[in-house]
Amino acid sequence: MAHDLDEPVIDLLCELIRRRSITPEDAGCQSLMSDRLEQLGFTCETMLFNDVTNLWARRGSGSPVFCFAGHTDVVPPGDEQEWNTDPFEPTFKEGDLYGRGSADMKSGLAAMIVALEEFLGEHPDHPGSIALLITSDEEGRARDGTLKVVQALAERDEHIDWCVLGEPSSQDSLGDIVRIGRRGSLSGMLTVQGIQGHVAYPQLADNPIRRFAPVLSELHDIVWDDGNEFFPPTSFQVVDVRAGIGAPNVTPGELTARFNFRYSTEWTHESLQEKVQSVFNAHDIEYELKWHLSGEPFLTQPGKLINAVHEAVTEFTGIAPELSTGGGTSDGRFISPAGTDVVELGPVNASIHKIDEHVRVEDVVTLTGMYKRIMELMLL
Repeated sequence: MAHDLDEPVIDLLCELIRRRSITPEDAGCQSLMSDRLEQLGFTCETMLFNDVTNLWARRGSGSPVFCFAGHTDVVPPGDEQEWNTDPFEPTFKEGDLYGRGSADMKSGLAAMIVALEEFLGEHPDHPGSIALLITSDEEGRARDGTLKVVQALAERDEHIDWCVLGEPSSQDSLGDIVRIGRRGSLSGMLTVQGIQGHVAYPQLADNPIRRFAPVLSELHDIVWDDGNEFFPPTSFQVVDVRAGIGAPNVTPGELTARFNFRYSTEWTHESLQEKVQSVFNAHDIEYELKWHLSGEPFLTQPGKLINAVHEAVTEFTGIAPELSTGGGTSDGRFISPAGTDVVELGPVNASIHKIDEHVRVEDVVTLTGMYKRIMELMLL
């Protein structure tokens, strides 16, 4: 489609893309959003944690609380010479809008703001409260963003009942997939100790590669689970293995490795850790294993929010969305544990984090309509 320069959501999206908000920088995106929200009657609060900028905006004081959530930060563009356009200058081509963050997830943010403007223009006296939780720390370490805001809200007894994340959840066409949960992510950082030596005299050395090999084989052979109604099977992947000193005639004295589980609700991080350590302890191996939990699995059960999102998507696209828990992690893992229903609905994710990231202009306009319709179904 040809771009309609009078389309408010596209104008806002272009303004956001121009801001070079590489993690953990916000680059003024949240101020731009706050200015619009304050005109709608929102109380906007900036929460700074270390070098991360967060925005908590709320309109109303009653319950229930409907919240949009997302992030202004983007991943680095990489080699900008490889882009066909300036990654921070929005460019239109054949119905698509190119720029870093166009899909992940500044289009979602723009759609939220304009949907709110349209909804509140028609329903200024809506029941309950509407809120936004926006961070500049989703693409990075994610320790001073949504996690800290949720903790701060809990300390003052503010609770979010329903949350729609604008992450790019769609696969082939807008709304074909809606995320209703995410797998957990647990990483192990392993060090195996040995004794360095000459390859010709293995009896005088202890090669940590030989010690680790059968353990690694056993871990790969385990069927961790078969998944369940909502989750695919748990996966185990080794992402890094290092050993050796660079000489062909020396066996190493140490091996390091890193592995990751994407796991279903069949496990907790504690039960996974116990299982892995039982495998190691069954072998003759001297090791140290440290763990990093990125997030437990979460799942929103069928109910009012899922029904509303399903209805809105079907109304605008004519297709019934697939309800999925696939993909990586999202900030939903920090919002859900407080008892909040969380759903992710956003544009197609085919180009996210890539060179020449882009979004369909038409999809952003349609997404705005979906967000407005969801609010109508949830709050009126």
